[in-house]
Amino acid sequence: MRDHYALRAFRTVAECGSFTRAAAALDVTPSALSQTVQQLERQLGTRLLQRTTRRVGLTEAGQEMLQRIAPALNELDLALDAIRQHGDRPRGTIRLTVAGVVSRAVIEPILGEFMARWPDVQLDIRVEDGLADLVADGLDAGIRLGESLQRDMVAVPIGGAMRAVVVGSPEYFKRRGYPKQPKDLQKHNCIKHRLPSSGAIYRWEFAHRSGAQKGRWFDIAVDGSLTVNDVPLSLRAAEDGIGLTYLLEISARDALADGRLESVLEPWLPPFDGMYLYYPSRFQVPPKLRVFIDFIREWGTRELNPSQPRTQR
Repeated sequence: MRDHYALRAFRTVAECGSFTRAAAALDVTPSALSQTVQQLERQLGTRLLQRTTRRVGLTEAGQEMLQRIAPALNELDLALDAIRQHGDRPRGTIRLTVAGVVSRAVIEPILGEFMARWPDVQLDIRVEDGLADLVADGLDAGIRLGESLQRDMVAVPIGGAMRAVVVGSPEYFKRRGYPKQPKDLQKHNCIKHRLPSSGAIYRWEFAHRSGAQKGRWFDIAVDGSLTVNDVPLSLRAAEDGIGLTYLLEISARDALADGRLESVLEPWLPPFDGMYLYYPSRFQVPPKLRVFIDFIREWGTRELNPSQPRTQR
């Protein structure tokens, strides 16, 4: 186990690029961590890390070492965690990757209740809009929209279908009027969203209302004076009357309910696949993850799709 710890210590320093940050992650002192890595280097007879006053980097030997040990350490961590599951209650750490909208809409509301119900289960949550590789990154599960799931995953629906909305403030609509169909957006100031993975500007998606293409999706490029890569910032800008924004209805639910925002073009925005919790199909579901899945499905059915009045134009 001592060798296992030394390898984990090296991996953490390499990933953090800093003994201070790595020590905080491992809950040890930087000096103790440095001694552990130095001892590992002495045992191997080669330097693994390049230390400077500003940053810690990998040597060529260190890069090869990290590539070779990372998958094995991930498997070992999973095996040790699985052994800890044996007992009367689910226990251990659930390592999750979730999109920003999922964190705000799902994770934040459930944290208190879930952790009170299952005190022996710890949550390690990574909020990131880009897709993570669950197996390579040593993660147990992720939560994303169904259209962006990785292949070869078991997908568990949370809360059913969802909708997007185009929203703006009442003050904005007083100044600029209401768009009646998507092409009218060319006359409006639209808040653009930059995609985290590619850096491209998201094209707003709609579906034809009638005719031979009824129900078929299409997208349009919008223009405006503000570009963001953060949903809460886009929402706040719309509330402040800067322009129209396109986002998931659940993100704007409170602002729509209390009248800070109004939605438009709703007939052009039918439901689509909602959020899914997903995990690798080759893994047997441990008790800790099973209770989380059951809890979040129950919560999602209850909370994510409540009936509410909407302003339709």
